[in-house]
Amino acid sequence: MTGPDVVTLGETMVSLRTGTPLRLGGTLRMTMAGAESNVAIGLARLGHTVRWGGRVGHDEVGQYVLRTLRAEAVLVDTVTVDADRATGLMLAERRINALSRVNYYRSDSAGSALGPADAVACLAAAPRLLHVTGITPALSSSAAEAVTEAVRLARAAGALVCVDVNYRATLWSTDRARTSLSALARSADIVIASDDELALIATSAGSPEAEGWAAAELAACGVKALIIKRGADGASAFTDGQVVHAPAVPVTVRDTIGAGDAFTAGYLSGVLDGLPVAAALARGTVTGAFAVAAVGDWEGAPTRAELALLAAPAGATLR
Repeated sequence: MTGPDVVTLGETMVSLRTGTPLRLGGTLRMTMAGAESNVAIGLARLGHTVRWGGRVGHDEVGQYVLRTLRAEAVLVDTVTVDADRATGLMLAERRINALSRVNYYRSDSAGSALGPADAVACLAAAPRLLHVTGITPALSSSAAEAVTEAVRLARAAGALVCVDVNYRATLWSTDRARTSLSALARSADIVIASDDELALIATSAGSPEAEGWAAAELAACGVKALIIKRGADGASAFTDGQVVHAPAVPVTVRDTIGAGDAFTAGYLSGVLDGLPVAAALARGTVTGAFAVAAVGDWEGAPTRAELALLAAPAGATLR
């Protein structure tokens, strides 16, 4: 049985967003959010076949999550609908300028009950690439085991493994995270991190010069590429002893939530297409720009046909 291009595994929650402080009440807009499903949608819009593995509650919002992912051409055929746990919830408020704050309600959620069996189900047909994040191991011991099993299965099948560190300080302590994430990173072919997350996965981190040392440390464990997300300063790739940098694409920022996931989708799309490192990074900066120019975790993700739109003159109308 032929597998999809990509499998992702993690928790997707219903997301309620507001443009005002939550404490003042007001109107909330319902959507969904989850780092792994954000990447799945980004890749599917770029024409890749993607399966999202996970669990949702036997509730209306769980059905909404599945319906939305199906509408975005993401495969959800192996997802477990949990009759005993609810779908997780995320509340996001826009506080000032482009700064947003997020509150999670995911303790004992359906997603936190992920286990090795869920990994086995979504990887029954081997993909070309497995994408996981450092969020899922923080949810529970069984979720951590699910990620470990997913990586083991992907490696056994010859698939590439991508790990996005995605450290969430509200989910676990720095010490616990460092122990888990450093091991997870060393099991990957591609590691994606922001510069302030390097200290969680490498002993030599903390200065620009140390980024190269961190890359060498991970390379010694088999990591083929370390990708550093720099937000408004673009992104860098450390691979084969070389460093490649791509500047960010300048756009008006409306919302930064999900920007890193959009970058990851663009970069991985380039990897799947066999692009040179510089071109894959550049695609990631383009998809990241689309994300921050729109409100929502995944709504602004471009299709493949739209990748060239940012090269059009400002204010242009395409007819």
